[in-house]
Amino acid sequence: MMRIKTPKNGRIKRELEKRAPKLVETGKKTLILHGTKTSNVLNSVLTEIHHLKKDNSIKYSRRNDKIRPFESGGETSLEFFSLKTDCSLFVFASHTKKRSNNLVLGRFYDHHIYDLVEVGIENFRSMGSFSYDKKLAPQLGSKPFFAFIGEAFESVDELKHLKEVLLDLFRGEVITNLNLAGLDRVYVCTALSSNRIFFSHFALRLKKSGTKVPRMELVEVGPSMDMVVRRHRQPDDRLRKEAMKMAPDSTKKKEKNVVKDDILGKLGKIYIPDQKVGSVPLANKSKGVKRERREAKSAKGDGDKPTTPKKQKKEDSE
Repeated sequence: MMRIKTPKNGRIKRELEKRAPKLVETGKKTLILHGTKTSNVLNSVLTEIHHLKKDNSIKYSRRNDKIRPFESGGETSLEFFSLKTDCSLFVFASHTKKRSNNLVLGRFYDHHIYDLVEVGIENFRSMGSFSYDKKLAPQLGSKPFFAFIGEAFESVDELKHLKEVLLDLFRGEVITNLNLAGLDRVYVCTALSSNRIFFSHFALRLKKSGTKVPRMELVEVGPSMDMVVRRHRQPDDRLRKEAMKMAPDSTKKKEKNVVKDDILGKLGKIYIPDQKVGSVPLANKSKGVKRERREAKSAKGDGDKPTTPKKQKKEDSE
């Protein structure tokens, strides 16, 4: 039988606890890799994606010859890097004569490839080609807005799949509360055709509007590019069902007749059934009722018979 080794070092134990499954997962890290050959355009794309996700991305600069995500056996090295770096997303760039400026976006599940989307990059413009006030540059770790323009994102399977991957790639950590000051960027994706989208990045400028909600203006800060969908691979139904499972502790049962208030706290309603007091016979054992009955009987008897003084006992006289 195989022997299970347990870590003895405290640092290794803490690292394994971070990688263990959790009810509330932390932000997904992105693995950025180069293929056998890459162009200058792809090098700039990978650099700027790493800059946009600098807080939760890992970029390797060495060339990788054995990685071919869509081919059988070509994903082994990619899954090894995912296990090594604990990344849930990846961006892989390659450039060939058949597929020029090729970018593969994908997701992992349990350090195995979950799904893939392959796009071609055209009309790329880097951040340095835009002129704007550098004070408006988005801050590191800020939360972005997403705008998907076009009906094709809901009707075409390829663009619908690309939309899911882009949301996972750029949205960062999922949170419940958000400060308006932390929203300083917008990703805009416009569907130009059934297999082509225009991807652009804007900074948000907040101005006074006379109300509590400020007026927003968009300033393009880059990068921007056209993405042409070439190939995509959806996960099979069995893998999707396994990945979508939720832990029993994460779903709470609904409490009936319970309301939570910020000031009063937890409030509950109690429903009491009708008592039907009028139809319930009451026991007649009270002392006051008996005394009243005795007085009523004595008064009734006194009224029927003539009252005569009681005879006094004669005292024996000697």
